[in-house]
Amino acid sequence: MKALLEKKERLLQRITDRSEFLRGSITSVCSTCNRAGCICIGRSTGRARAYRLTYKDKQQKTRTVYIPRAQLAEARKMLDNYTKIKELMEKLFETNIAILKERSRS
Repeated sequence: MKALLEKKERLLQRITDRSEFLRGSITSVCSTCNRAGCICIGRSTGRARAYRLTYKDKQQKTRTVYIPRAQLAEARKMLDNYTKIKELMEKLFETNIAILKERSRS
């Protein structure tokens, strides 16, 4: 029982360590804006690359948020944290079931 409780505490700590997370996916979009003097006109391809986070809100409506290029690596790390948190939550669930079974035997 003590080992299960220690495992639970370790899992909770690992979840807390990943408190910055995002759910969704990042996409890149190439487009031109047709504004005079814009940077996308001066590019060799004539198109600017923009990054967007797409996610579902509480009402399951698709939302999109612009991600500046300078924050792209951070946003990707936050997406990875969400995946890891889901895995850790599953392990925590299994540990809680084991604790519940152990307590019912006592």
